[in-house]
Amino acid sequence: MTGIICVNKEKDITSFGVVAKLRGITKERKAGHTGTLDPMATGVLPVMFGGATRFLNFLPDSDKGYRATFKLGMTTDTLDITGEVTSQSEVAVTVDDVKRVMCDFVGVIDQIPPMYSAKSVDGVRLYDLAREGKTVEREACKVEIKELELVAFDETEHIYQIDVLCSKGTYIRSLIDDIGSALGCGAVMTELCRTKAMGFDLSDCVTLAELQERKDSGKGFDDVLIDIERMFDCYKKVRVSPAQSTRFFNGGALDMSRVRASIEQNEICTVYSDKNEFLGLGQRQGDELKVLRILSVRE
Repeated sequence: MTGIICVNKEKDITSFGVVAKLRGITKERKAGHTGTLDPMATGVLPVMFGGATRFLNFLPDSDKGYRATFKLGMTTDTLDITGEVTSQSEVAVTVDDVKRVMCDFVGVIDQIPPMYSAKSVDGVRLYDLAREGKTVEREACKVEIKELELVAFDETEHIYQIDVLCSKGTYIRSLIDDIGSALGCGAVMTELCRTKAMGFDLSDCVTLAELQERKDSGKGFDDVLIDIERMFDCYKKVRVSPAQSTRFFNGGALDMSRVRASIEQNEICTVYSDKNEFLGLGQRQGDELKVLRILSVRE
């Protein structure tokens, strides 16, 4: 089985746990997810199977979408509701105050990764240091908040829900913590759903329960298995001749003068046969189109 299954991850399971369950359901040994979701988070988790796993290191950066809920008036060590409470404050802000402060976080911002994260400092994961009660200096990273919208609120209970469209590497927990700090009362994330990732959204997803039912009923997974090339829609598409297809599939570089496409130096492209079959990824290097990865459906 080669391709992608988009899972709508449920709460209280790790991304690795989802992959482990899928290996058991599909009986496919080669499987891996494309980006970690915290156990408390739900939503879009693309999982690659078989020969598709060979493309994991070549996935293009893509924007992520989230719907998050937060509560004002408290903070925790993990920046979400699962952590130990570190402060509690009276809340004297209005919904207009929240909207005004949110505007300050749209665009390119500096964000400090939370201690409870998979980032590494000197080769050690931050969450390992945090579990030992240690706090270390972290360098701020540039991230981009492309859209930030307030979609629901309960001003009496100080609970707010936002939709976020952001660049890869953005921590929504940190964004909410920073909004709380700017409001002067603190804030903690209480719920998180990833609504978009790698070009997929919730409409592309199935649950683990649905996949288990498919296995039990003998339906199989063909109609929920997504072709790997969909992840590379942002790249230019190159179609080659039968002879070029054979050469490329066998790992041979192609002469750019015989490739009917305008590809810049070092640019990555998708390569298709004359029958529109996805062969793999290529990259222009000098006067040749070199092979980056070949799709093998036999893996």
